Amino acid sequence: MKVLIVVDMQNDFIDGVLGTREAVAIVPHVKEKIEAYRAEKKTVIFTRDTHGEDYLLTQEGRKLPVKHCIRQTEGWQIIPELKAYTCDAKIIEKPTFGSVELAKELMNADQITLIGLCTDICVISNALLLKAYYP
Repeated sequence: MKVLIVVDMQNDFIDGVLGTREAVAIVPHVKEKIEAYRAEKKTVIFTRDTHGEDYLLTQEGRKLPVKHCIRQTEGWQIIPELKAYTCDAKIIEKPTFGSVELAKELMNADQITLIGLCTDICVISNALLLKAYYP
């Protein structure tokens, strides 16, 4: 089973409080990749960075004191350009950089591709967690 993991393509990371021009620029490429996987009937899973209202009191919040991806806010939502692809895809909420739930979801995967934001934090931490889980 080949799986595409779409990491944290959420409003706050694209054009919200932590958004960048570079994040906006990758959206069409992420969309193309998702469409290619779907066309071949391959699995697509989304992750969603998820925090509570107490985010600033958490370990991450003390190091990155910018409220973002607060559950049920607009910034927490998957960006509109990709929202249609989530209706039949699994979305895994993760409270920090990586997700054990994601690792468990991939028990039958023989090839995993990660794409999304932020490469140097969330994407890499998920990759490392998956590598540790499935050496």
